[in-house]
Order: sequence, then structure tokens, then C-alpha cells
Amino acid sequence: MTSLTSTELERYHRQMMLPNFGEVAQKRLKSATVLVTGVGGLGGTAALYLLVAGVGRLILVRGGDLRLDDLNRQILMTDDWVGKPRVFKAKETLQAINPDVQVEAVDDYITPENVDSLVRSADIALDCPHNFRERDLLNEACVRWDKPMVEAAMDGMEAYLTTIIPGVTPCLSCLFPEKPDWDQRGFAVIGAVCGTLACLTALEAIKVITGFEPPLLSQLLTMNLTRMEFAKRHSYRDPFCRVCSHK
Repeated sequence: MTSLTSTELERYHRQMMLPNFGEVAQKRLKSATVLVTGVGGLGGTAALYLLVAGVGRLILVRGGDLRLDDLNRQILMTDDWVGKPRVFKAKETLQAINPDVQVEAVDDYITPENVDSLVRSADIALDCPHNFRERDLLNEACVRWDKPMVEAAMDGMEAYLTTIIPGVTPCLSCLFPEKPDWDQRGFAVIGAVCGTLACLTALEAIKVITGFEPPLLSQLLTMNLTRMEFAKRHSYRDPFCRVCSHK
């Protein structure tokens, strides 16, 4: 297992004080590669908290240029970057915050051509794109290569979160066999809602990587942040799921 430098021991001292965490969990984080897809208000913020927790390597995947209406929630961005590829700014910001973490930027969307190589290069994936086409591709690849995936999505003031372990929990296709009608530019969003969900998403990934506490397995956490209502709902594997039934 990767050793920790004196700088890392000091940087992460406060989280290593947690019960069941310590140096062992920190070394597991340092040894891990996390794939973050959809590096926007959700994925970008989750990447930030994984970075400051000491994940060894982040692979950021997001195509497209920064828009002005992204800036109410994409905290890795700055105003002078509007019109430029956002994933490169995300990498620049993250490396300035914690230079000990390796950050790779892929200026592309999740596609059938790149998804397998991306998933195989990571230990865990964060599913945070703004469309179900990319989400389905990532889910299928994670099942194919037996990689855990943290599934998180929000719309308006509502959000959900779960962790998918192929062969153990329901996959995304079990949860949502029929995809909702989704307009990637038409949904309302407050940055603090993205940030709330992103922090929980990062925490789920940290739990999966380190094992210091159990993640949300076969449980769907739903959130209504208008009323501050949180609920855990049991989820079930579809024995006839086209994606994961063979597992």
C-alpha cells in the first residue's frame, strides 16, 4: 500500500482522527483512482472534496465550454473562463488547491468509444452527467468491468443518491428502466442544492474506497431540499435487468 509523506500526514491529520479511519484509510484513498463524469455543479464539487480528502488520482471527464449560466453552481470555474473548455479550468483549480493529487482532464463526453477505457482505468466512478445517455453508458461499463459507481442526480430542489456495486446492488437500469424526459438546459438549479448532493456523493465514494463506514447499498437516498426532507428507500435488483441480470 502507498505510504504517506510527512506533508500528507499533516494535511489529512484531522480526518485520520475519525474512528475506523486512521492511516490505513488514508493510504487507501491515496492509492485510489476516481473517475468523475459530468464535471459541473455536481461532479466538480464532488471532485473538489475528493481532492481535499487525498484521493490519489482524479480523472475528470466533461466536454463543452463554460457558459455564463453555469457560474451559479460550478465552483471550480471563474468568470474569465467563459467560452473555454471547462474541464481544463477544473483541473487548474484543483491542482492549485492540492498539488499532491494527480488530476487528468478529458475534454469529452462519455461515449461508446471511450467509456470502457475510462472505467477500466479507475477504481470507482462518480455518475454525475446531465443526461441519461451518458449515465446509461457509464452504468453498463461499470457492470461490465465490475467497478463500483456512485449514482447522484438532482432536479430543482430534489435529488437522489445511491451506490451501485455490480452483482450486489441494483444497477441504474434496475432503478430507472424507463428514463424520464430530461432537458439538460431546461431544469432549474440552485448551486447550494448541487453542493449538498456533491458533498454526500464524495462521502459515499470515500466510504467505498476506505471501508471506514458502510455506504448506501441497495438504498436510495431521496432529498427534498425545499422541505428539508430526507428518506432512505430500499431498492431491488431486477432479475430480468438487461444490464446486470447476468451478474
